[in-house]
Amino acid sequence: MSTAIICGILIVFCYFGLRGTIKRTKYGCCGSGGSEVKKIKAADKDISHYPYARTLEVEGMTCGNCKKRVENEFNSLEGLYASVDLKKKLAVIHMKEQMTEDELKEIVRKAGYTPGKIK
Repeated sequence: MSTAIICGILIVFCYFGLRGTIKRTKYGCCGSGGSEVKKIKAADKDISHYPYARTLEVEGMTCGNCKKRVENEFNSLEGLYASVDLKKKLAVIHMKEQMTEDELKEIVRKAGYTPGKIK
């Protein structure tokens, strides 16, 4: 009887483990609630219109959905255009008006990630 209970518990663990693995494989590490994060495009993508640029390290990004979340947080704001390099864990932020380091880091925190050094 105890063997059957242990086997049942192991089957339940295997089921949830396999389900989580499939979800992460299909939708990225964060799963994003079963759907892909939709990308928000910046209103103005012409780099020449942005006189200021900063590069910011972003910790905690592991998939394409993470990248989109950080880009979306910046691109949804007027006067900002960001692109993220997931492999290097860097966000390049182009700005029409200068922003402080604290303001840029707060935007990354709002997206749910940890800001690092700003270059």
